[in-house]
Amino acid sequence: MIDRGPDSLRCLELLHKRWVVAVRGNHEQMALDALAASQLSLWFMNGGDWYAALSANQQRLARKALDDCQRLPWILELHCQNGMHVVAHADYPHQVYAWQKEVDLHQVLWRRSRLSERHAGQGNGIAGADHFWFGHTPLRHRVDIDNLHYIDTGAVFGGELTLVQLQ
Repeated sequence: MIDRGPDSLRCLELLHKRWVVAVRGNHEQMALDALAASQLSLWFMNGGDWYAALSANQQRLARKALDDCQRLPWILELHCQNGMHVVAHADYPHQVYAWQKEVDLHQVLWRRSRLSERHAGQGNGIAGADHFWFGHTPLRHRVDIDNLHYIDTGAVFGGELTLVQLQ
């Protein structure tokens, strides 16, 4: 939600809207790690420099909003009319999904290899749910392979914003 546009603080404020459901992303985690360690340089190099441009009062609001990101789930499971949907930022790092299964959280936020493998004609979808939704890797268009759906279409880089309504 942050580091990818002109108003990250307002994006964070969306988390308090009843109609917004989000998972933790790599940029939120980078911000949390940077602020916890008081080492901001890596985060700033990856889009977090908006924080430095804020007034002291705005920084206080941003810290509170970022603290709220600690409550964001890493993985979200939704039961809809057309089946079970699993949402994670970058990947679900197993071949079979199970609710609350122990996973490598770094891979949930950063992994791109499954998408690369699928583009190369290798690997399969993920068992255990009907649909898996991921972002993180900017693509020219939405990619649907097996039960995997990649919806980061590079809006930050001038691409279209892809939205999906799950009911």
